[in-house]
Amino acid sequence: MAEKSAGDGRAAGAEGTAEIGRRVLRLRTKRGFTQRQLAEPAYTAAYVSTLESGKVRPSEVALRHLADRLGVTYEELATGRSPQDATRLRAGLTDARRTLATGDTEDAAARFAALAAEADRLGFTDERAAALLGRGDCAMETGELTTARDHFEAAEKLLADEPLPRRVPAIRGRAVAHLLAGELRYSCYLLESAIDELNASGLHDPNALLLLYTASIAPYMDMGAHARAVRAAELSLALAPSVDNPELVAQMHRGVARTLIAEGRTAEADASLAKAQELYEQLRLRTDLAHCHWMRGYVHAQDGDLERAESELRIARDMLASKRAALFTMQVEVELADVLRRRCRTAEAEALLRPLLTRSDDGDGDSDGDGDGDGDGDHGTSQEAVELTAERGAVHAGGAHRLLGLIADERGDAEGAEEHYCAALSLLERTGAAGDLADLCRLLGDLLRREGRLEAAMDAYRTGLGHRAAPGTTTLGPAPAEPPIGH
Repeated sequence: MAEKSAGDGRAAGAEGTAEIGRRVLRLRTKRGFTQRQLAEPAYTAAYVSTLESGKVRPSEVALRHLADRLGVTYEELATGRSPQDATRLRAGLTDARRTLATGDTEDAAARFAALAAEADRLGFTDERAAALLGRGDCAMETGELTTARDHFEAAEKLLADEPLPRRVPAIRGRAVAHLLAGELRYSCYLLESAIDELNASGLHDPNALLLLYTASIAPYMDMGAHARAVRAAELSLALAPSVDNPELVAQMHRGVARTLIAEGRTAEADASLAKAQELYEQLRLRTDLAHCHWMRGYVHAQDGDLERAESELRIARDMLASKRAALFTMQVEVELADVLRRRCRTAEAEALLRPLLTRSDDGDGDSDGDGDGDGDGDHGTSQEAVELTAERGAVHAGGAHRLLGLIADERGDAEGAEEHYCAALSLLERTGAAGDLADLCRLLGDLLRREGRLEAAMDAYRTGLGHRAAPGTTTLGPAPAEPPIGH
C-alpha cells in the first residue's frame, strides 16, 4: 500500500496544516470512522494519524480522497468553508441590498456589518468585499463620508489581487465619497486613473467603464470641465447597449441628463430622467428614484416652472428623509430653498437654510442664534442633527450661504450679505467648483460696487474671471484614453 506524504503536492486553500488536521479529526469522529476506515484503500491509518496531529500537510490528491470519504466537498475540507455558507451569505447580501434600496438605511448598515463579520470569520473574501461596499453605500446615505471611504478602501484592498473590473465599484464609491466631501479634483483623479488603467491593459469591460464614465460626469460639471463631461456622457451612451445591468443604465441616463441640462436641452434632459425613473421604479431603488425627482425638480426650475419644481423637490426631500439619507436630504433642501426664494417665499427659504449650516464652516450659518425654522415642520433633517460643512457637502454648503446672502442683499442687509458671500467663497474655493465660484464672485463684486468699494469689487470680479477662464484646464491633466467602442 503506497504511503503518501507532504511531498506529493500542495493542499489547496489558505489554512495551515494544523487547521486542516483538526478539521479531518472532527469530521472523522462525527462520521464514526476509524483512521484505517478513512484511509483505505489509498492511505494508511498512520498517515491519517500524522495528518490529524498537524505533522504533515496533505496533498491535493490526499485531501480530495479524504473529502470524498467524509462526504464533504474538497473546498470545505481544505478551507472550512461550505457551499451552503456561501449561498447563505449571498442571500443575506441580497436581502441587505433590498433593505438599503427600499427600507431603513441604519437597518441595512447593521445587516451589512453582520455579514462582513461572518464572511471574515469564514474566510469568504468576495462576500466580505460585497458587504463592505454595502456598508460604504449606507455611510454615504447618512453623510458619514470618512466612514464610507474607509469601507470602500477596505473592499478595494481585499480585492487587490483581482482584475481591475472587480475593483471598480469600490473605486467608484471612493470617488463619489470624495465628490460629496467637495474634493472634486481627487474624485476626477480616481476615476480617470481607473479608466486609463482599464484601457491601457485592454480590460475593456463595458460594465466597469460605464460605471466610471457615468460617475465622472458630476465632478466634471462641478469643476466647469463641460467638454469632458459631454464626452463622458457620449461614451456612456455608446457603452450602454453592451451593458445588461439596468441599474447601471439608469445611472447613465441620470448622468447624461446633467450634461443636457447644462446645454439648455431641458426637454431631452427630462426625457432621459424619465427613462431612469422608470428603471428605478421597476428595481424599487428608492434613493435613486428620489434623485430622479430631485433632478427633475432642477430641470423645471431651469425652465421657470417653479410650481412643478417645488413639487418634485418636495417629493425627493420626503423620500430621502424617510430613508434617513441625511446628506442628500440637506442638499435637496438647499435647492428647494432656492425655488422658494424665487417664488417670493423668502421667510420659508431662510427657515429651511439656517438649520443646515454650522458655525464651523467658516461662516456663521445661524449667527442670530434664533434657530429659525425649527418649528415649521417643513424639513427632514432635524432628526439627524447634522449640518452641511466644508467636509460634508461643501458645494451645497456654499450654495446655502449664497442663497442667504441673496436674501440678506434683497432686504438691504449689505453686511449680512457680504458675510454669507465670503463664507460661500471660502467653501467653494476649496472644491474648485468653477461655475459656482464665478457666479458668486459676480454677486460679491456687484454688492461691493454698490457700496462704493470699487477696488474690492474689481478684486472680486478678477477672481471670478480667473475661475471662468479655460474651465477645468488648470486643474485636470490630459483627458483619459477612450475605449475601442464599436470596433
